[in-house]
Amino acid sequence: MNMNMFQQFTSPELILIPTAPLSMLIPIFLVYSKPKLLGNRMTTVTSLFLKTFMLNMTNQLTLKGQKWSNLLASLIIIILLSNLLSLLPYTFTPTSQLSMNMALAIPLWLATVIAGFKDKLSLTLAHLLPEGSPTPLIPFMILIETISLLMRPIALGVRLTANITAGHLLMTMVSSATINLISTYTPISSTMLVLLFLLTLLELAVACIQAYVFVLLVILYLQENT
Repeated sequence: MNMNMFQQFTSPELILIPTAPLSMLIPIFLVYSKPKLLGNRMTTVTSLFLKTFMLNMTNQLTLKGQKWSNLLASLIIIILLSNLLSLLPYTFTPTSQLSMNMALAIPLWLATVIAGFKDKLSLTLAHLLPEGSPTPLIPFMILIETISLLMRPIALGVRLTANITAGHLLMTMVSSATINLISTYTPISSTMLVLLFLLTLLELAVACIQAYVFVLLVILYLQENT
């Protein structure tokens, strides 16, 4: 049993070697396969999922923005599998680490900003000053919009980290209460067990939704700058 609820978010070690990098690479190992003439069920389902997702998400992008399709498809697969694998027992949760999420959010946000300055400089700078702003407030509006722009990668990383961490902490508390009450208050323990099952289903939905939201926000940032 964990002595500390946050112990589940520490990197596991094998012979004093952190295994967190290996956990982060597991989604890539699951997706990657050698080219074959005939696909199996997993590759068929993955291809159908990616095709449906990319058709629904990238049809609003320009031709330059649609060149990001391969990157966006890889991004949602990695985040989705990382979130789902973290629900298995005795596993490490890569997306609960702010360092990993920020390492994904900052380069992607910065790439969209650079693309905007490269392709549409005037329009990108125009976003810093809303139309119809009073003249005395122009410096303050530019400052506020600049801060809002710089907060985007922080919002991306913190949102994913907070949602995954909160869900896992809640599951840890409910499961600990279930185990502690099983020998003394069996009816309450059974109720907590049902609650834990429902909470697990909720976390499955949260894992999928947070991966979708992360990629959706990147696409929206890309839409503004291409």
